[in-house]
Amino acid sequence: MKEPEETRAAERVVLDGRGLRALSHPVRVRLVGLLRQHGPATATQLARRLSLNSGATSYHLRQLAGAGFVEEDTERGNARDRWWRAVHQLTAVEPELVAAEPEAAQAFLQSVAAAHILRLQQGLNELATMPRDWGPAFHLSDVTLRLTPEQAWEVGRELWAVLDRYREENRRHADEPGRGSVAVQFHVLPDFAGDEEREA
Repeated sequence: MKEPEETRAAERVVLDGRGLRALSHPVRVRLVGLLRQHGPATATQLARRLSLNSGATSYHLRQLAGAGFVEEDTERGNARDRWWRAVHQLTAVEPELVAAEPEAAQAFLQSVAAAHILRLQQGLNELATMPRDWGPAFHLSDVTLRLTPEQAWEVGRELWAVLDRYREENRRHADEPGRGSVAVQFHVLPDFAGDEEREA
């Protein structure tokens, strides 16, 4: 998904072909996500979170480092215990790249979708045990609209503007009491299958 220009360029990476292929593996998408969300970690720590062995996790981290998504955190650890950190906080994909590399783009988007589904399932699993005042914040809904391509893009742009406003506010107040991590997922999905059914 292309992000609006309001998002700070220093915080995001715009994928090229190499980056697109590097992130076309679900484990790598999840590794980048964990490092962005929780901060620096070792391959062993990340492997535990993902239920993988540390050797496979180290391999994927090296592939991500080669593509510029993560880097070694040289202020932590030692030669035996390497720490890794995310280089950027957001990833953007330009429509031109999707058109130029459709197979790699499809693999990348499938990996992102798998990570989103897993995160949603984890949230559902934790719903029963989360603090009572957080329960009403849990929200699942969808709506189908009939829009032009320009309107669909505008919906995404406006939603990103809302998220960007909260991200800016979060930078200033992230450590205040009463705050907790909240994952926000949204998708703008053209539904031509629905149109075919409607015409039938």
